[in-house]
Amino acid sequence: MASPVTTSDEPLTPAGRLFLQPQTNVVIHCILRGQSPGDVDAMKSNIKSSLMVQHPRFCSLLVRDKNGFEHWRRTHIDLDRHVIVIDKRLDRSGNFVDQDEPEGSTTEEADEAAVNQYVADLSVTCPLSVDKPLWELHLLTAHKCAVFRIHHALGDGISLMSMLMASCRRKDDADALPRMVPDKRPEIRGGKGRDWVWLFGALWWFLKMVLHTLVFSMEFVLRSFFVSDEKTVITGGDGVELWPRKLVTAKFVLDDMKVVKRAAPHITINDVLFGVVSYGLSRYLDHRTPNALREGLRMTGVSMVNIRAQPGLQNLSKLIKNKSDARWGNKFGVILLPVYYHKTPNDPLEYLKRAKATVDKKKHSLVAYFSYWIGDLVMSLLGSKYACMLNYKLLCNTSFTISNVVGPLEEISLAGNPISSIKVSTSSLPQALTMHMLSYAGKAEMQILVAKDIIPDPEFLAKCFEDALLEMKEAVLGSNKSIDKNTK
Repeated sequence: MASPVTTSDEPLTPAGRLFLQPQTNVVIHCILRGQSPGDVDAMKSNIKSSLMVQHPRFCSLLVRDKNGFEHWRRTHIDLDRHVIVIDKRLDRSGNFVDQDEPEGSTTEEADEAAVNQYVADLSVTCPLSVDKPLWELHLLTAHKCAVFRIHHALGDGISLMSMLMASCRRKDDADALPRMVPDKRPEIRGGKGRDWVWLFGALWWFLKMVLHTLVFSMEFVLRSFFVSDEKTVITGGDGVELWPRKLVTAKFVLDDMKVVKRAAPHITINDVLFGVVSYGLSRYLDHRTPNALREGLRMTGVSMVNIRAQPGLQNLSKLIKNKSDARWGNKFGVILLPVYYHKTPNDPLEYLKRAKATVDKKKHSLVAYFSYWIGDLVMSLLGSKYACMLNYKLLCNTSFTISNVVGPLEEISLAGNPISSIKVSTSSLPQALTMHMLSYAGKAEMQILVAKDIIPDPEFLAKCFEDALLEMKEAVLGSNKSIDKNTK
């Protein structure tokens, strides 16, 4: 066990305490695939000199006082306990193969399936030990992969992606940090013309924001206590977080998403992703339960939204030294994203239009801040037990969780090893379906974690999402050709 150092303990944040409850004990898994097996000693040396080990969260033990309140207590890090080297090869079921196969005898697809199943098994069977700081690095040298396991109590996706990128360098410039694109926030733009016209527009914008906030905040409360989705073949529920999991990857090309963005003005990548998920789920449900569902059946997704004052990925050194306006840790709200079943075939761009309309309304509200505030209030007044019950009930009453994190623009390297892909997922939730997308160097890969006894064919589900994007792209290109033809 790591030996504690003599510094005063620091209490956990309310969100940190939430993620340590048994029903919401969430671990983030980040898979980095290298172009070579990598040097274990070089990796350890990179960690020793990184900003990560300087950050208090990553070199502190979780301790509880006599009243049961959690605190962080600084300790010395024993890297040998955090870096776990696995030399043996895994098969597609995540089991170790007795004999190593010759170099080049397995495909990249088989490697990906093996590592995905390894992570899926970790998500339900292997919680992080509290007798050391709550993170690990698994090096699967036979598969050229590294798996970072970081407890959600240490921070959210934005914080942890900033941490990871601070340890990496651009592939084409070993001294340069990766370039990131920050998220964009909606703005109130003053129009040209008379002042009273602009004033009326601003007033109308404000009134709509108030209305949307009231409606969506009430929806959030009702979903947290009373209202649940109708049962479908993708529905989870109480206790499903303990069921065996399977993890697969849906692969997209960002240029394809950018083509779909041209379908209408002001469409974002998040709109495209939500449209793809909406269309893909309808395709999948048609496959699993043909003619069994009513038209317009609602399925609700839970999405995490960064609510820091400074959007996007943060400057990690400033966060560590508390010189940034953005706070380290968990600083996110929740929005509910409804998708509706429609019998396919259907116009794929209709799913995109509905997705954009839904997302625009959610963005034009303060519901993400409301959800953060209500969770913080429940935690402060009633404690982590009741905050956990509220969060768990919300997840049980909805159908899936979805997130999207912006990654590096160019290819990067870690400890001198070029990285070919970055994927992220979390440990299991009571939902049977969770989806986490991360973009990297022109690609976007979405990790789909399912309860395999409920969704036995996640590979087909991933293909439904991939085909949905391609059909949307073809529809946009087809409509552009028709416009060009008519204008001649």
